[in-house]
Amino acid sequence: MREAKVLFKDEEAGVITQHDDGSYTFRYYDVWLADKDKPGISLTLPKNEQQFHSEHLFPFFYNMLPEGSNKQVVCKLNRIDKEDYFGLLMTTAKNDSIGAVRVVKMDN
Repeated sequence: MREAKVLFKDEEAGVITQHDDGSYTFRYYDVWLADKDKPGISLTLPKNEQQFHSEHLFPFFYNMLPEGSNKQVVCKLNRIDKEDYFGLLMTTAKNDSIGAVRVVKMDN
């Protein structure tokens, strides 16, 4: 199991987990849900539910991944398997992402 914090404008909004069976869970933190001024991180992960499950990496997060030659370079330099989408997400979306959302690996 691997986990990463999901930050929205540098505030912790929730956590994404890759389970041992390869499925994923995204969960908003209680504090984020309770604050009516905090938005959902995406239209496909609305704030009206606390937890979401998927057999594959959620499309919102998948679309944050590099593609083509950029993906090849990142995978080679960081020794990440090209099919390890979660590892790639945690590597590329921790500092440099388009938009307000970042994904930061949690040390267990």
